[in-house]
Amino acid sequence: MLPASVRDVQVTQRPLLTAFLLLLGDLLALVFSLGAPVYLWNLWKGDVSVDAHFSLWPVVLFFLSAYAFMGLYPGAAISPVEELRRLFGATSLVFGGLVAFLFFTKEEPVYSRAIVLLAWGLVLICVPLSRAFMRYLFASRPWWGVPTVVLGAGRTAEILVRNLKRWPGLGLKVVAFLDDDPEKWGKAIEGVPVLGGLGLAGELRGKGISYAVLAMPGVRRERLLEILEEQGKQFPHLLLIPDLLGMASLFVSPRDLGGLLGLEIRQNLLLPWPRTFKRVFDVVVSAFLLVVLLPFFLLIALLIKLSSPGPVFYGHLRVGQGGKQFRAWKFRTMVQNADCVLSYYLEAHPELRVEWERDQKLKKDPRVTPIGRILRKTSLDELPQLWNVLKGEMSLVGPRPIVEGEVSKYGPFFGVYLRVRPGVTGLWQVSGRNETGYEERVNLDAYYVRNWSPWLDFYILARTVWVVLTGKGAY
Repeated sequence: MLPASVRDVQVTQRPLLTAFLLLLGDLLALVFSLGAPVYLWNLWKGDVSVDAHFSLWPVVLFFLSAYAFMGLYPGAAISPVEELRRLFGATSLVFGGLVAFLFFTKEEPVYSRAIVLLAWGLVLICVPLSRAFMRYLFASRPWWGVPTVVLGAGRTAEILVRNLKRWPGLGLKVVAFLDDDPEKWGKAIEGVPVLGGLGLAGELRGKGISYAVLAMPGVRRERLLEILEEQGKQFPHLLLIPDLLGMASLFVSPRDLGGLLGLEIRQNLLLPWPRTFKRVFDVVVSAFLLVVLLPFFLLIALLIKLSSPGPVFYGHLRVGQGGKQFRAWKFRTMVQNADCVLSYYLEAHPELRVEWERDQKLKKDPRVTPIGRILRKTSLDELPQLWNVLKGEMSLVGPRPIVEGEVSKYGPFFGVYLRVRPGVTGLWQVSGRNETGYEERVNLDAYYVRNWSPWLDFYILARTVWVVLTGKGAY
């Protein structure tokens, strides 16, 4: 009976096709990024040899080889943040090698340093975008990614498969669960069957499944080592979820401590250079945006004044880093006497009070003006917070700034929240915004603080552009 269930498992994923599409996207992005600067510089200056620069086309193969060496094809189980870090390292390494080669060989004609620098920047932008576009098009298809079996069918396994379905771009598509508890056999978790005991792993491996995730954080140490030894013979890629839920998960490095496994958890928030980089980046970018967007600010201010009486800006007290309160500025999106309007509205519609008390938001808020709805939908109402960033009260990226009344909802995570400046954007804003429950918002803020790095900030900023353009989850 059990072997028949194994035979019924349909493996639709095509890792080679997934890898090919990612490679194709990288190739097109590289051709554009390396070719466009040559043509543009030639049109502007006219003093470069197009043929000479294009004779370096074999360098494209070095880029693709470097990406493959970094495990980016098909790139399963690699987070977007880690992918950015690997792409930056591989791209910079190849460009560094190219510059060194041209310098030491002193080839003629002389190649333009400006073109090389511009090409480097374009590759760092276009390659990640091409990979994100490929995943946007195909990640939800049943053939995308690699087939994966989960060893264990408990609560952790349930959370795992739910997260993998939510983030199909990770490429791990769970096709079966194995668990030695007979009571779980024949059941389904998130629509995926529990086939039987761990002894069936060999039969699943025979169906071309090479990825397995061991999700048994509560198993005793001796049994865990046995399972790792047994399943390591079956699956070339065996991932272990330790009993460390809530711990930082990005940039955790293994260390060999005299034969003992150690995990180095870098506390980036305690290191001076990363914090300095974050602050300098905030100041430079916010100052630049405030100058560039000044005409846009004036237009929005005019529309607000014409649409309803009242001031252009609205400042609300928020809890900042270290518990210090500050006034976060926004373009006014509500009518005057908004608190009274809300009170009367909730009295007339008591069924909405639960929604307000749960989320501190209403999908159809009577206080919001017509122009205010547009500003909120596009998140343009938060642009004045760039001034808060420049003053050092906020950061471009960080936890969602909260009011005093929300402190109790953060519970034990409030201390984590206080470690950093709240952000104009953050994980909550790019992960569904108002479509996420309050508990999930708190978890996202805690995840950001524990896993903070410049790469995570870059990823969130890139995602913010897409979320603002689509208006997903905003009201």
